[in-house]
Amino acid sequence: MSVELSIVMPCLNEAETIESCIAKALNFLKENNISGEVVIGDNGSTDGSQNLALALGARVVDVKEKGYGSASRGAIEAAKGKYVITADTDDSHDLENLMPFVTKLREGYDLVMGNRFKGEKIENSMPFLHRYLGNPVLSFIGNLFFKTKINDFHCGLRGINKKAYQTLDLKSTGMEFASEIVVKASMLNLKITEVPTTVFPAGRTRKAHLRTFPDGWRHLRFLLLYSPKWLFLFPGLLLLLIALLATIYLVVKPEDNLIKWLPVSSSLILIGFQFILFYALTKIYATNQNLIPRGKNYNNLFKYFTLEKGLLVGFLMILGGSASLLYCFLAEISSFEVLKLLIPSAIFTALGVQLILFSFFFSILGLVDKKD
Repeated sequence: MSVELSIVMPCLNEAETIESCIAKALNFLKENNISGEVVIGDNGSTDGSQNLALALGARVVDVKEKGYGSASRGAIEAAKGKYVITADTDDSHDLENLMPFVTKLREGYDLVMGNRFKGEKIENSMPFLHRYLGNPVLSFIGNLFFKTKINDFHCGLRGINKKAYQTLDLKSTGMEFASEIVVKASMLNLKITEVPTTVFPAGRTRKAHLRTFPDGWRHLRFLLLYSPKWLFLFPGLLLLLIALLATIYLVVKPEDNLIKWLPVSSSLILIGFQFILFYALTKIYATNQNLIPRGKNYNNLFKYFTLEKGLLVGFLMILGGSASLLYCFLAEISSFEVLKLLIPSAIFTALGVQLILFSFFFSILGLVDKKD
């Protein structure tokens, strides 16, 4: 008999609550006449959680690599169901009301996220910082960066089509697994939706594995690293534009008291330009390493920007900057006028050198991509 639904849960020393979670999951399957199974991804429990799970009829998968993400991936990959619903083993999820997830999966959605903010609000079900700061802020950033419409990025209760899951090639070992599954699903243009769900206070007495600030930073770091545009390109373009306008103003404005800001604005041009170069290199490297999906316009990078074009533009920039520098040293002009021309010329020359170096590195990455 084929398995339609696998309810999977990562576990690390959850003897207090694992029986309740499994019983609720099995009861849901029975009450709704769904062919299913419960799979536990055990991460090295020492409190007998494995035996408790086996006694209730769940399958236990031993996952040696530590971390919430590792345990979750191990359980999902071992699941036999057409659809998979993930949940935590702390008895905080509403495991007896999973039909909204199943219904959406049956309708053809690839990923169905639970939204705890749209479900019943129960006192002490979420820490104050998680409910009003961490989750809303990180969900906002995720939606902004990846153009999703998911209002609870980090809900542990989620459903996914097993075939869709296999296309994601998830890598995360820790709590950022919650972000990765949404981000990669969005980048691959999978069909995503969310349904309300209720979260309860955890049933265990021990301290939660989740660490508010370290794990919050891991989520934020993941969102930044998987979005080179927001990490490098947009800040670089903004900085470059502001610095260029400021430099032009300082060169044109004949005021001695403002000239001290010229080295600052000129240096910011260099920094902004470096941000943009880092965006291009990061994008290519991450794509080649299968860290992010290959975009539709990826191959156009190598079509429109070539080593020869980069070398030509870089050489012309160096030539122009060097000519301007030579003029500064040979022309009989005031020190004030020399300074206004000397600093931008030096920066312009440095930009040309950077462009040439970038062009070589860009082409090397392109060769690696063609080889693969």
